[in-house]
Amino acid sequence: MNSIRAQPASPAAEADRTWPAPHTAGWGLDGQTALVTGAAGGIGAAITTALARAGAAVVALDHDGERAHQLAAELSAVGHTASAHRLDVTDPAAVNAVLATAAAEHGPPRLLVNVAGLLHRGPVTDFGDADWHRLFSVNVDGVFHMCRAVARQMIPHRQGAIVTITSNAASVPRLGLAGYAASKAAATMFTRCLGLELAGVGIRCNVIAPGSTDTPMLRQAGHDPASAIAGVPEQFRLGIPLRRIATPADIAAAALFLLSEHARHITMQTLHLDGGASLAD
Repeated sequence: MNSIRAQPASPAAEADRTWPAPHTAGWGLDGQTALVTGAAGGIGAAITTALARAGAAVVALDHDGERAHQLAAELSAVGHTASAHRLDVTDPAAVNAVLATAAAEHGPPRLLVNVAGLLHRGPVTDFGDADWHRLFSVNVDGVFHMCRAVARQMIPHRQGAIVTITSNAASVPRLGLAGYAASKAAATMFTRCLGLELAGVGIRCNVIAPGSTDTPMLRQAGHDPASAIAGVPEQFRLGIPLRRIATPADIAAAALFLLSEHARHITMQTLHLDGGASLAD
């Protein structure tokens, strides 16, 4: 049983590693303050980079403050507006403090992407209480802390968009991932319920549920792309109909769309971005 929270050597380089960046013009995000948690990881770095290229003022938040600052520096060096802060999303006081600082730097947040997450594998019978609580503290409590703090700043302006990155495991059972899947299911439904609460003030909340994605976290876990694509019958995995695993840029492109005015009539939805792997859902 293991806990996995890997980071790439260079966040910006990882964001562009396997596929060209999504087209970032015409999204209508110029000057909007965008907060991204887990910004130093593969998916987080790709989303942060895409938002910066789309003209947003990005705030990179990560438990690994050094890597978050590295990403912000790389983006700033090529003319984008970016800052970074070390943040433990499980600490509500720290979340509130960072939000106040970010608002002072760039203005009140208009966009939030919850990416920070923890993967813990193993059978339920081997799970310790601390393992379980740590998963939920990061994957669920962290989303709650960020959404609550950001929503409080968005509501007076009656404007904003929130995207939470979960997993297709939230709706498709996976061997050895009971805790992870349960935490992602909780984050999914929390985000959708929040969308219902905030719809009346024009704030949209959506979920992206990726499947296998080529990230440092998955590579460190010994993930075999060929097996994910073909399926693993003994693990009751059906494979990926599109015959490839996702890249972080795939997730970033979807996030840009859901955060933009192109998706202005979309809220409380879950987008499965897994090449069709959740076809039995």
